[in-house]
Amino acid sequence: MDFDLSEEQQLIYQTVREFAEREIRPHAAEWDRAGEFPSGLLHRLAELGLLGMTIEPEYGGSGMSMVAIALAIEALAWGDAGVALSVAAHNSLCAKHIALFGTEEQKRRYLPRLASGEAMGVWCLTEPGAGSDAAAIQSRAVRVGDGWILNGTKAFCTNGSLGGIYVIMAKTAPERGREGISAFVVERGTPGLIIARKEDKLGVRSSDTAMIILEECFVPEGNILGAEGEGYAQAMRILEGGRIGIGALAVGIGRAALEASVAYARERRAFGRTLAEHQAIQHMIADMATELDAAWLLVLEAAWMADQGLPFRTHASMAKLFASEAAARATTKAVQIHGGYGLIKDYPVERFYRDVKLTEIGEGTSEIQRMIIAKSLLKM
Repeated sequence: MDFDLSEEQQLIYQTVREFAEREIRPHAAEWDRAGEFPSGLLHRLAELGLLGMTIEPEYGGSGMSMVAIALAIEALAWGDAGVALSVAAHNSLCAKHIALFGTEEQKRRYLPRLASGEAMGVWCLTEPGAGSDAAAIQSRAVRVGDGWILNGTKAFCTNGSLGGIYVIMAKTAPERGREGISAFVVERGTPGLIIARKEDKLGVRSSDTAMIILEECFVPEGNILGAEGEGYAQAMRILEGGRIGIGALAVGIGRAALEASVAYARERRAFGRTLAEHQAIQHMIADMATELDAAWLLVLEAAWMADQGLPFRTHASMAKLFASEAAARATTKAVQIHGGYGLIKDYPVERFYRDVKLTEIGEGTSEIQRMIIAKSLLKM
């Protein structure tokens, strides 16, 4: 067994970590307060190839392996979880959907714009009444002449109000259930595509999240991704890879919380000693480090399996489940170690505590991950 990263993988991680330390971390608290994605960062993200990680070089992307993508997302999340989330959704959801299921013409039309940062990618599956039960979406696409008319509402769309290219799931044959869902590409500015509301969130506040309304939104026949009725199966496959990214994101937040806790424990004094000299604090830090390292190995295993072309659905769910909950425990301990200061926005652990909750919910809740894992083991 070889646990070493290749020279290329090490370089990617080091480059993104240094970028995050220099250009992201110093501004994270400000972006959190503003609740806005730093759009001025887009050109730098594109220059580093971070907006085209799931796009092959022939379409302008960097074509990274899944292991490299996990490394990059973890490093970005260490800097700011909101930025990491927006980059992850842009790559693993929108761009990956087009890259996997788009026609050659669709790939050449949309992927270079996504890779260059000219357009942010948005992936629209969830609805106000359909979250974990994705097959329950109510958005409709009705065929008219040489295209489709879309109507419906999409909720919690990452990059929603900033997006330039939207992948939207809608029912083309409601009577067929999940086999009646199709996927469409809709460009910003299309009449009937309405950005209804930007959400004011608990955490990952620098990541833009919006509600999208479709009102008699016409898209031509050439904008359907794959065949009619394949949208649900496509979405489930996309989510498998996306969960590896969320696992990596969780580890990045957890490691940031661990580092902050170690630094604070070494300088803060109580009862005549530093916190680091108290066994209770040592045990908390030991638990944080152990669980985060275990989570990272699960993430890397799932990413490696994806790169090898092996079935990785169950392992991706395991990685996301354990990493998100381990990171949540780590941020809780980080706040506890900081005591009253952990509740104050002057200290970053307060933000980490809020940011990490998204990882237990987005791209499939912990409950859904447990269902996937159990059904795989029970062969249901």
